[in-house]
Amino acid sequence: MIEEYSFGKIKINGRDYDYDVEVDWEGEVLEWSRKNSHIINEEDIERALDKEPEVIVIGTGESGMAQVTEDAKQACKEADVELIIDKTEEAVKTFNVILEESLEEDGEQADVIGLFHLTC
Repeated sequence: MIEEYSFGKIKINGRDYDYDVEVDWEGEVLEWSRKNSHIINEEDIERALDKEPEVIVIGTGESGMAQVTEDAKQACKEADVELIIDKTEEAVKTFNVILEESLEEDGEQADVIGLFHLTC
């Protein structure tokens, strides 16, 4: 699904994006904006949580500058959503692996959402 990531760019299903994105297990891609570019709080993940995923993967940028707040982590815990946080390059790989492995093991894709900060 996610074919390529490099600083400031991500390619998903053949289309290039140059802004932070939210991508779900069905391939829907939305712009992901936040009040503060480097702080990810509960409000910033609400739209993803509303889709009731099993897993949310957050990419915190090329060098991992973005920080996920405790309230965002707690919101995932309360919703019984597994939260994976990593630098964006690794987060993209994790997102793809979860999709592929769930298909191979369970015959259907896991309900996973990726929230990817593309710079810093």
